[in-house]
Amino acid sequence: MHRLIARGLMFGNLVRVDSPVWVERYNRALKALTGRTTEQTEFHIDISGFSPEIGDEFGDPLYLNQAGVNRQFILLTTRQRAAPLLNAKFSTSRAILRQFIDANERELFALTARDAVAGELINSVYRADTAAKLFDIRQITIEADTTAGTVATADKLGTLIDRFKREEDAWYDDVLIGEMIGLAKQTGDLTRNPVRLGKMTFAQENFWTALFGGLYIFRSVPHPAAITAGDKAALGPLPIAETYALKERNEIARFLKINGLAEPIVEARGVDAAAILHQKMDFIVAELAAVMGESLQGATRRDLRAMGRRYAQHLPAEWQGLSALARWAEAGGPWPMIDSEHPAYFYTLRAARGPEASLVNQLLAELTPLDIRQLFICHKEAFYRAYAGWPEAKKSYVADFLAGEYLVDKAGTRDALFGHEAPMAEPTPAVGPWSTGRKDTHQGFDVVDAVGPWGAVRRL
Repeated sequence: MHRLIARGLMFGNLVRVDSPVWVERYNRALKALTGRTTEQTEFHIDISGFSPEIGDEFGDPLYLNQAGVNRQFILLTTRQRAAPLLNAKFSTSRAILRQFIDANERELFALTARDAVAGELINSVYRADTAAKLFDIRQITIEADTTAGTVATADKLGTLIDRFKREEDAWYDDVLIGEMIGLAKQTGDLTRNPVRLGKMTFAQENFWTALFGGLYIFRSVPHPAAITAGDKAALGPLPIAETYALKERNEIARFLKINGLAEPIVEARGVDAAAILHQKMDFIVAELAAVMGESLQGATRRDLRAMGRRYAQHLPAEWQGLSALARWAEAGGPWPMIDSEHPAYFYTLRAARGPEASLVNQLLAELTPLDIRQLFICHKEAFYRAYAGWPEAKKSYVADFLAGEYLVDKAGTRDALFGHEAPMAEPTPAVGPWSTGRKDTHQGFDVVDAVGPWGAVRRL
């Protein structure tokens, strides 16, 4: 993994902790949460305060995430909001922490100037020893305070201030006034430095979890389902209508279609569909070239095209399907028959506009492992697992490509691949392999019956 680390593709944007003051604050918070302290004097932390160096020291990568379902966190600075979340067990955890920091930025800035803030993402499940227990997680609540209990003290002081204002004889209550003065010495001026952290609660309806081999849960869609990357039989009975394994391609395609969760790249507005398809094809050629022993050092798109011609007879069905679709998109060639059983099918989709777009793109990334860019952007855990087993030539090529073409403009790349324009009042039906109802007079049958708006989905 040294290439990824050196290029900022792994452990990138972590916050460096190297001052004795920060180390001492971190240890106080760590002691309060886990009963342990670290001997490290320099280390790095992610958005939750997890440190890979301390994880190695403890021999416990879950020292801030007991049983994988109770994420605790330590904040030393609001700059942690730009850091990644390492060893994520739930797809929603980083977004929840980011929203908490953003919503309480002023208060956290004041608090972390003097102490560390420690807290927990609380749910009603303490141990998910069966997959069915994951469905008991309905919401996540954040509770946090400094190691000195400043927030709790401020809440108590606020209550006393309200009492002081409310009671007529409060001016003569020396005990009340003395208690207020004593608490104010701990909290400082609440009017200038507010220290109240709002208790925030987040719904947990649709999410991915790394537990049980990887499981996607969609509960708030019209037709709910769970999709597992692990052993479907090992999950046991689940309290949801349908459960699919990743290999059940036709069922997953149907699930995405009936819930309106995905759209064909060639019908997406505001994107260069042909360019996206060609890039996916290049990734597939790179995979084949690496297997064939080719050096990919400094390989350009022209080099990859040359390798594609050299090994044309070995190019897989994924490349063949994308190539046919690219010809249709660019030159109006004959539309290809790409149904849900075709290996290229999921490579032709992206998430539709909606609140579940990032989760759907993560699912699609797992279904299209040869698209290394989408895999890295949308599902880093799966990317790192796959990377470990690649030939050295592919590792080098992928690291160079992501560092040279993705990191330089992450926002622009994400927008080009996954961004959505405002929906049009009356979408114009497209003509081609995902037509919404055109009769193909040359072929003599209805295109929708053959392939449907998302490609052919075999009727179950």
